[in-house]
Amino acid sequence: MTHVLVVGGGPAGLTAALFAEKNGLDATVFDTDETWMHKAHLFNYPGVGSVDGSAFLETLRTQVDSFGVDREQDTEISAVSESDGGFVVETGDGEENEGDYVVLATGANRDLAESLGCAFDGDVVDVDVTMETSVEGAYATGAMVRAEEWQAVISAGDGAAAALNVLSEEKGEHYHDFDVPADAEETFGAFGEE
Repeated sequence: MTHVLVVGGGPAGLTAALFAEKNGLDATVFDTDETWMHKAHLFNYPGVGSVDGSAFLETLRTQVDSFGVDREQDTEISAVSESDGGFVVETGDGEENEGDYVVLATGANRDLAESLGCAFDGDVVDVDVTMETSVEGAYATGAMVRAEEWQAVISAGDGAAAALNVLSEEKGEHYHDFDVPADAEETFGAFGEE
């Protein structure tokens, strides 16, 4: 089965994992829990009136967990490299994990993208509209691809764009993750809850 490796557990990484897993791909998130969300309070996130960043993050984690995402909490990735038809991420303790795609969602830290050989445009990782880097199958999101536009909602959109492109690649056609009320009822019951 297709496996999407996600490095970073903020809005971009968790959204990429959510979209991938929800639509039939295996996703693993490696998260050090150093996201800027712990310093944020959201007043400008559509659909959210006012919420502490850490509380928002816990809700998002619960959501990805409900879809079966493998979340490797408090796990640092020290290296990312290409392998036969995919990628290998190495944890700080030397454990290797293989996947078909990698989504880098490490905030403004661009070290892994640089070591992977991704092209840069000035100080930011160069990506196309799908968030794919110059390394085929490797995606970069959020603050690593933007000089100053560091917003949770932008990062979440970047993560969604990356996952939708992976899904389109895997399904051989443009893929859209668009649910209707009947989908929610079938999955979660009458009120959209488990």
